[in-house]
Amino acid sequence: MTTIRVLIADDQMMVRQGFTVLLNAEPDIEVIGQAVDGLDALAQVDRLAPDVVLMDVRMPRLGGIEATRRLTAPAGATVKVLVLTTFDLDEYVYEALRAGASGFLLKDASADELAQAVRVVAAGDALLAPNLTKRLIAEFSRVTSSPRAPLKERVGDLTERETEVLSLIAQGLTNGEIAERLVLAEQTVKSHVGRILGKLGLRDRTQAAVFAYETGVVRPTGY
Repeated sequence: MTTIRVLIADDQMMVRQGFTVLLNAEPDIEVIGQAVDGLDALAQVDRLAPDVVLMDVRMPRLGGIEATRRLTAPAGATVKVLVLTTFDLDEYVYEALRAGASGFLLKDASADELAQAVRVVAAGDALLAPNLTKRLIAEFSRVTSSPRAPLKERVGDLTERETEVLSLIAQGLTNGEIAERLVLAEQTVKSHVGRILGKLGLRDRTQAAVFAYETGVVRPTGY
């Protein structure tokens, strides 16, 4: 079994220690370090090379959003960031995803939810707290008033089927649900997703969803 190496970045000691105990109880997850702020997180990621960073949003010296941006910006960066926050209407959620975070979870999630979130993000899948999906879509609708032209040009690299799959990813559908919707084999959908990420230079499904909204591939309606 491959062990997922996790770094926890939070300025509250009790939070760091609590998450460490919960995650180390899982057979496939190991907490390899704790960081007290964003700058500390950058240094420890460079030294320890974790698979996933649990990143608090509000921290002294350097906050979680800017730390996430610096961690995920370099070409070839492989570390995944799972943003943790106390508030389900945190105004920084959208910016955290724009900065490169792969997922978002509330700090009051259960131990099982936390562990599963780490696994999902480590595997390269998108993760958002289910009850926040509609709110996040509404935020995309509010912030993204018009498609960003430089990004929109990149949509032309996708085939019609890939664009269709991208749209469904942005709506939160899993590979299995997309396969059912399009009457395709799930493996075929997985191949489409891989080609989409490769053509657009994106890390994971979360970033694909952000791209889809920012380029107008998907237009939020009904929220």
